[in-house]
Amino acid sequence: MSELHVSRIHNEPKIKNALIQAVRGQLEQRAAWLYLLCDEAGKRGLSWEEFGSAAIRRCGLGQGVDLVKKGGTDSFKGLRKQLFTKPAQWVFEMKIRKSTDDVLAIDFHYCPLVKAWQKAGCTDEQIAVLCDIAMCGDHGIGEAYGGKLKLLKSIAKGDEICRLYYHK
Repeated sequence: MSELHVSRIHNEPKIKNALIQAVRGQLEQRAAWLYLLCDEAGKRGLSWEEFGSAAIRRCGLGQGVDLVKKGGTDSFKGLRKQLFTKPAQWVFEMKIRKSTDDVLAIDFHYCPLVKAWQKAGCTDEQIAVLCDIAMCGDHGIGEAYGGKLKLLKSIAKGDEICRLYYHK
């Protein structure tokens, strides 16, 4: 008989609007792709972190370059306006803590990616690894803006929020 896994991750949305839930469903689908790609890579002897992190970082760098071009600035205020829009804030239940040219600090109170990995039956340890891989995209975006990202707290690692801190 196997032991029942008890997750330490609390990740429940407060906003239940149907449109927001539909958008979250799309994000959950992408998170499921990441998990399944990593799972298949692992079955073939590849490290999730090695191949997944590199691919997702490339995606983030490309997205960041596009966001800088679209917004016409590499200011983190521009990043907030381009990526962390009101709809995105609702989907992730975000609170913008600080927004200047050189610093962008955001708290995420819900993560649809973590929810997808929970639904897929991933262990807390797998969820933490998948989150680290997914965050490589956010690191790439920060790099495209001429800065860095620190993940100060993470829902995927059992914290009550994700706290992102972009800085130059």
